[in-house]
Amino acid sequence: MAGASALPLQQLIASLDNACLPKILQVCSGVYFQGSIYEISGSEVCFSTGDLIKVIGIELLSVSCEDIRNNEKFELPIGHTGLFKVVPEEMPYSTVEEMVSLRPVGLESCLPFTFTSHSKMTFGNFTLGAGRALTILSVENLEGEESQVRCHVQGQQEASAEVYIPLSYHGEFYECESEECFTLKEIMSSPCLRSRRFRFVNTTKYEHPLVFSPIYQVQAIMSLRKNVLKFPSSLEVDVVDVTELCQDVNFVTPLSLTDVLSQPDGSFPALVEVLEKPEVRSLFKCSWLPEISNNEHLVFHKKGTSAMVLISSLKSRKAQQFFLVSQQYSGRFKRRPREFNSVYEVYVASVQAPGLKVSVSRTCEEVEEEGLPALSVGEQLEVVRCEMMELPCVSSKKQKESVEALLCQRLQDPDDGDDDDEEEEGEVKLDNEREDIFLPLYMQGHFVEVITDNKKYKLKDFGKEFSLPLDVKVVSRDTELETDPLAGFACLKIEGAMLEPMIQASFPQKPDHCFEIPAQWLSMSVSFTKDPLPWPSDQPPTLRVDKVIEVTDTFFYEFRRKGVSDAAPPPRPPKRNLSTSKPPKKSKKKSSKGGKSKNVQKNSAPTTEFADLTLNSRKRPPAPPPPAILDDQPPPVVPRKHIAAEMTTGKALPNTYVKIEESAKKVPLGDVESDAESDHDYEIVEDTLVTMMKKAQENVIFY
Repeated sequence: MAGASALPLQQLIASLDNACLPKILQVCSGVYFQGSIYEISGSEVCFSTGDLIKVIGIELLSVSCEDIRNNEKFELPIGHTGLFKVVPEEMPYSTVEEMVSLRPVGLESCLPFTFTSHSKMTFGNFTLGAGRALTILSVENLEGEESQVRCHVQGQQEASAEVYIPLSYHGEFYECESEECFTLKEIMSSPCLRSRRFRFVNTTKYEHPLVFSPIYQVQAIMSLRKNVLKFPSSLEVDVVDVTELCQDVNFVTPLSLTDVLSQPDGSFPALVEVLEKPEVRSLFKCSWLPEISNNEHLVFHKKGTSAMVLISSLKSRKAQQFFLVSQQYSGRFKRRPREFNSVYEVYVASVQAPGLKVSVSRTCEEVEEEGLPALSVGEQLEVVRCEMMELPCVSSKKQKESVEALLCQRLQDPDDGDDDDEEEEGEVKLDNEREDIFLPLYMQGHFVEVITDNKKYKLKDFGKEFSLPLDVKVVSRDTELETDPLAGFACLKIEGAMLEPMIQASFPQKPDHCFEIPAQWLSMSVSFTKDPLPWPSDQPPTLRVDKVIEVTDTFFYEFRRKGVSDAAPPPRPPKRNLSTSKPPKKSKKKSSKGGKSKNVQKNSAPTTEFADLTLNSRKRPPAPPPPAILDDQPPPVVPRKHIAAEMTTGKALPNTYVKIEESAKKVPLGDVESDAESDHDYEIVEDTLVTMMKKAQENVIFY
């Protein structure tokens, strides 16, 4: 400390920047204690005389404003939006160069500025009187000549002139108040401005000149502490810079996981001590995370970049699970068909996988006005391309509207149709096996991907042959893992792939059982120790690395948020003019060329009544329609209770609809005989239904 001068902590920190750090400071006067400052981080600090503080980072928090008239102080945040003007100095400048050198550097508004001279100025044959205002426009640096300033002088009767004044010109110069305005950030970024006095612009609350002082948050470590300290630079402590004298002092250097990645490869493997454990609410659910605590030791084997894949389970009654899986995972997968709930989703998937084939999983009725075709369950479509299609005009006055649509080919089943027709038509049917169909992109539907691939893939092979996301299933587990958490799921979805900086680590008691720590997703602080590694130097262990890390849904949403693209949203259906247009027409007829539509007509009747009678239906059969009412008869009245029956038997008669429902359930699909010579196989079923309804009507008592 010999020859070093003590300065207030506030002043010394203000003279530093992050480029010159770290700096070692020594407390040279007073004892300071303020436990409330550190209550947020859960620690208290007492600075005593002689303590060494190693400053490793500073961050500007706010600005202290002092009124020089009454010494009142207040703080303003660094993001304060108010503007300030420089208060001219009362002391004169002796040269033009001194006045120019005190202007802010790096600001666009550093010039022009105005000054006056206490005495007259003579330049050759040109003389300026005392008190005349001169505005400096620019500084002219000429090679081999003395630098000059180009000034503008406003004369009488709006006459003006320009003069050049050497920087070394001596005199008694006074700065005039400028119209320049500065923000707090601009003032704090310029050492010249920071030393000036300012006043508020457009306010009468503080009219007196103010002196600004920056307040930093200081990050430091001490020789006897292992954690990073954070305290404001406004602490009333006098310190001295002893960086050159204390180079040999051993400070425990806390490192974040990002700092560990910047260490040279020769630093690994190493034994580290955990100074600050990960947060309780972490993004990970792995088994090793709860075991990491403060003062715990870990073995860092190596650092590097690992190719990872984010996999999710399907939503079900159980909570959805998410896994971060290394591409070194040796289990085998098979593809699973994807499900799409709109034509737009099919279009997006077809862009990534040309030649996509889908199967219709839910019947869609035709809506002629909106250009929606009829689709039957089981029909297969092959996507061709996206084109523009014209919607049919309902009104002759209305102009045709074009929308984006997906051109698909409806694939026919070669086994469909009657045998007689196949023999007669022969080759004609082969030519008509494909039918073009347009599906508007805004059309809602239910489709399932058609997959003929039965190949087993490794995880790293999917990125080469397919685009993500992708539905898969584990068909053979990773035998290198003790328990494979992916093997028990019926279906998994590969959400995306990423390259993650990883640190391969293990606990000293089990050095061969390694896990990978994602450095950018986990916050913890460690320090390298000089302790020996937990194995003989000539017998390094054979490492087994966990390849699956379970993560939380928060990790999944953060991953999705980072990968949000600027893709356009799905198109909206055309607007309907409700005042002029009619309701959209729905067609109930199926396409005669549809491969699966013939099967539907051949095996089942296209009526809702018959669908309600099948054993596979889950719907309740509808109530029978009321009997026909003649014009000359009053409407029938159905009594709420059968009084006569109740008086004789003591029980209410069963509901007629229940009888019909029970009888309907007893009609199995196989008992309905079909007429081989008829084109309609459901006529007998309709007759049966009519007979049943007549019996129900006879049981109704009319008054």
